Amino acid sequence: MKRPADIARATTRYNFHSHTQWCDGKAPIAEMTLAAIDAGMEHWGFTPHSPVPIHSSCNMSHESVAEYLAEVKRLQTLHADRIHLYAAMEIDYLGPEWGPASDYFRHLPLDYRIGSVHFVPSDSGYVDVDGRFESFREKMSTYFHDDIRYVVDTFYDQSERMILEGGFDIIGHFDKIGHNASMFRPGIEDESWYRARIDSLIDLIIDSGITVEINTKIHETAERIFPARRWLDRLIAAHTPIVVNSDAHVPDKIDSGRKYGIELLSRLEKLHNIDPTTPPCQ
Repeated sequence: MKRPADIARATTRYNFHSHTQWCDGKAPIAEMTLAAIDAGMEHWGFTPHSPVPIHSSCNMSHESVAEYLAEVKRLQTLHADRIHLYAAMEIDYLGPEWGPASDYFRHLPLDYRIGSVHFVPSDSGYVDVDGRFESFREKMSTYFHDDIRYVVDTFYDQSERMILEGGFDIIGHFDKIGHNASMFRPGIEDESWYRARIDSLIDLIIDSGITVEINTKIHETAERIFPARRWLDRLIAAHTPIVVNSDAHVPDKIDSGRKYGIELLSRLEKLHNIDPTTPPCQ
């Protein structure tokens, strides 16, 4: 397939981040495919949360990977004249032993790979710091002694290591920790140390040439995208390849928030005199 960023320059009818029954998605893959077709999508990528070497109810199992790949292949053939479907994966980074650069993921026959951080190490093992704030607040007390600075710093440490190790095409919602962190400590994203962490991460992203997603999953409920609007200017000015993904988990959210994200991206590209049809520098 073409690179997701190249496809995004030719059409807005795409989405490269979605989840189905193999992880924490709420609908079968066949149902999500029909919903994508009905929504007028031309390109659709499935990205189940990767297997991980720890217990996680949100991640697919090792045993289900072959079934997942076979089902995508079947649906690709079945709907070849209606939509381009891609077998991909959102790969969790849990350190140098487990992440997108690991041999296991490098050898899977995937069309592309999203690299994401959801887990932060604690004294009791890796803890998922994504999800609803109520759960996050409880985990802060149970596993992290309410040390939000440690959680945020470690989240961005993990993200930087993941970029340096490589093995993926798109970085997923790279400032996602900011959502729960800002509810735990309002104003944290305005603190100088937090902004420095973001600046350092963006430097690495720009240097690496990887594609950034604008993730619009919670935009309609929390008026928030990832990365936050404030971080987009540097990325766009540096000609960073960007795609807009809905991170859909249910059929009725196939295109959720993407209209806002696409329009915002277009406005910012014009502001920075970026021609969206011109490939970024390699």
